[in-house]
Amino acid sequence: MYETMALSKAELQAVVLSVQVAFYCSLIALPLALTVGYVMARHHFWGKSVIESIIHLPLVMPPVTTGYLLLLILGSNGMIGGWFYDVFHIKLAFTFQASVIASLVVSFPLFVRSVRTAIEMVDPGLEEASRILGAGRFKTFFRITVPLSLPGIISGTILCFARSLGEFGATITFAGNIPGHTQTLPLAIYSYMQVPDGEHATFRLVLVSVSIALVAMVLSERMIKGMQKEK
Repeated sequence: MYETMALSKAELQAVVLSVQVAFYCSLIALPLALTVGYVMARHHFWGKSVIESIIHLPLVMPPVTTGYLLLLILGSNGMIGGWFYDVFHIKLAFTFQASVIASLVVSFPLFVRSVRTAIEMVDPGLEEASRILGAGRFKTFFRITVPLSLPGIISGTILCFARSLGEFGATITFAGNIPGHTQTLPLAIYSYMQVPDGEHATFRLVLVSVSIALVAMVLSERMIKGMQKEK
């Protein structure tokens, strides 16, 4: 039984790769989500609804469509990817970086929604009082807005991490399914489902996937409740 539950080297690679992708995705998304969430929560400008729709588009589009668009834009022959390849000899598609980008694009809307909602719940009067007392917008943001909206920011970070772990469609289209390089947990599960006698490996990876996501969500809830009690 213990031998059946032990992860093989290839399975362990998929687990480690998934955690790495989710970590880098959350790390990159954090400052971007804070900026976009704050702008959407505190500013009104022409075309705001259009920008909001574009940001949230990956939530409603099929993930494969998102991956295909990334391939068209960032692929070696794409509008931006072609320029990167010709000038810097950097290839984005079908690399580890492509896995991070695909996960980032798909999970980013969830992060922004969480941050925006948290910032909207902060009393604007507190921010105004801070500025009246001499603090600039930048200082007010990090001393007033961020601390008061921290539970939502943490929730968004964990949600982004968990969503990245489960990303499949955009990743397989833009990054491919290369063992040891771009084969994340969902892709490994899919691959083992297609081969004879792969049910044991599939079951092991499903358990790992569920366990990581569950631990992440439980930690998130405990951290948020702990911060709310401190307030």
